[in-house]
Amino acid sequence: MARINRRVSISRDTYHDYFKVAESFYSGANLAKEFEYWNAAGVLIIHAAIAYTDAITIKIGGVKSQGEDHMAVIDLIRQVVILGEDGLRAVNHLSRMIEQKNIVSYSGEIYTRPNIEQLWKHLERYKTWTNTILSPQGIP
Repeated sequence: MARINRRVSISRDTYHDYFKVAESFYSGANLAKEFEYWNAAGVLIIHAAIAYTDAITIKIGGVKSQGEDHMAVIDLIRQVVILGEDGLRAVNHLSRMIEQKNIVSYSGEIYTRPNIEQLWKHLERYKTWTNTILSPQGIP
């Protein structure tokens, strides 16, 4: 069942800014991993994925998801981007990361290296796909 997706229109030119934010979260997550701040790494991994998604939906559709339900970005990316086989796999990685958001952020559960290695694997695979869209040669 589709979620209620609050979206906001935004200038397509701003996708670069969201990409920079995503890269910052990505770098922060990598640094947190190095220092074994597992929960911090998890939060940053998930926020990187969301920011990469915002950059894509802004670049392609001039919209981004807005609201508390982060899973709504999955519905939005499916509505905005024509997803081939690689895109469907990428969105599955995104979904797997977002499913962890409340657990890593608010549950009090202590994340460990294996938890973060799994999240990182999802992020790396998702990031590879997003780079094909966000690169200068990507989908206009």
